[in-house]
Amino acid sequence: MLMRSTTISVAAALLVLTVSTSLSAQRPDSQLEPRSVELVRQARSAQAAGNLGGANDLLESALAVDPRNREAFVLLADIARTQNLPGKAIRFYGEALKLDPNDVIALRGQGEAMVAKGAMTRAKDNLAKIKTICKTGCVDATTLAGTIAKGPPPTPTPVAANDNTTKDAAKP
Repeated sequence: MLMRSTTISVAAALLVLTVSTSLSAQRPDSQLEPRSVELVRQARSAQAAGNLGGANDLLESALAVDPRNREAFVLLADIARTQNLPGKAIRFYGEALKLDPNDVIALRGQGEAMVAKGAMTRAKDNLAKIKTICKTGCVDATTLAGTIAKGPPPTPTPVAANDNTTKDAAKP
């Protein structure tokens, strides 16, 4: 009887030790990996210098180091908007909002990208969330409201191909 109790006790003790060790090894969400933070800083510099590809690569590396880096997602979304890729921007802002649903910068950016895609109802939903978070005057709410008021950008008119241009281009 003593052998059975000892085996069960040892197994239970090992289980408790394993679970407590793995829980204590996890860092709180507020503490990001310093290397990830540094990569975001470098990405901001690259973005300011106009090197969007380099900034994009640095941000992807920052997320590989620490996938909880919300700022990296927001910057990736900002770059996607700069490159006129609102769908990609919406997705990246969404990733940032999964980490913090009350991030008004991500809500505003996502709302502006939604306006660019023509998703006015969803953009208005983001505006309502921002107004709920910011009880008093909020720059992000004012900015998004202005973007919504302007509406989506006009769709470019397709240019008909000029037959003469095509024929001239084929000549040596």
